[in-house]
Amino acid sequence: MRATVVDIFCGIGGLSYGFKAEGFDVAAGIDIDSTCRFAYETNLNAEFISDDIKKITGPKINRLFGAKDRPRVLIGCAPCAPFSIYVGRYKKANRRNRQWSLLDEFLRIIKTATPDVVSMENVPRLARHKIFFRFVRTLEKKGYNVAYAKLRADHYGVPQRRTRLVLIASRLGEVSLPRPTHLNRPVTVRNAIGKLPVIRAGKPSKRDRLHVTRNLTPRNLKRLRSTREGGSWRDWADDLQLDCHKKKKGRSFRSVYGRMVWDAPSPVITTQCLGIGNGRFGHPDQDRAISIREASLLQSFPRTFRFLPTGESVNGVMLARQIGNAVPVRLSQAIARAIKQHLREFWTSNGASRGHDMKPN
Repeated sequence: MRATVVDIFCGIGGLSYGFKAEGFDVAAGIDIDSTCRFAYETNLNAEFISDDIKKITGPKINRLFGAKDRPRVLIGCAPCAPFSIYVGRYKKANRRNRQWSLLDEFLRIIKTATPDVVSMENVPRLARHKIFFRFVRTLEKKGYNVAYAKLRADHYGVPQRRTRLVLIASRLGEVSLPRPTHLNRPVTVRNAIGKLPVIRAGKPSKRDRLHVTRNLTPRNLKRLRSTREGGSWRDWADDLQLDCHKKKKGRSFRSVYGRMVWDAPSPVITTQCLGIGNGRFGHPDQDRAISIREASLLQSFPRTFRFLPTGESVNGVMLARQIGNAVPVRLSQAIARAIKQHLREFWTSNGASRGHDMKPN
């Protein structure tokens, strides 16, 4: 019996895509960002609903799930972006309340839709907040078995050092988190992007329009040429350093204007990953930042994943936001495999259904 998945806060579908790859039927994704529609519907062959999560009800989720004789899996990643250190306490508190409210909305939907299995992926620091423990306690009171932990994406074949909080909860029986598959053999930057064509800053590849990155000013080009593989602005001569780097506080920003390392996983791919001044986003040896295509591969999206319609102009800011916000596909697959194994064990044994054929597509 194949399980049906609905993805809340789906974005372009990194989380959904991992479940589809593991044989789940993805019914729909919900996200307020309508720019994600093309990528989601094209790659998932599923409905994309652009709406405010506060308007989504449990009955609507259950209509999307469809048949009641199949396992229902609700997945999602409620956006909880880091708070800025540059805002005042009042603004910071208000921003925190708005962000955490999305987790409460996720919980509201779980309570009213009562899916068989729930999976949530989020920022690690969420586990330090009372709202997360309230989330867990409420699930347990509703009859869910809950398991959660901070998982490293590079332990699951993602060529990136990204740590995420992963939770799996089930009404069917005891749940387990996915076991690492690449604990001592990480996928590296070289493995992921080493065979892509050489390009210059601001000049797209003739064979792949997404293999393009921002142009560089002459001064930033000189800075990058002065940066060794794995290095940063600390490699520069004094006349190339920014004034902020010469201050005591600025010297703590060790990764900005840095280059990646070929034979190690990349740093976290963020929504700002196309700018060398935003982190260690310089190519290991080419004098440029990483390209859009490289960012997607480091997030473990396959080359076949379509981000834009044919003929539509490439919007680097939009694509970087979509890719940086996505759940890495290989981490999603690991979560999906753990849930698939759980359903094989418990869906029949608890009398919910007689069949449990979860073979991949």
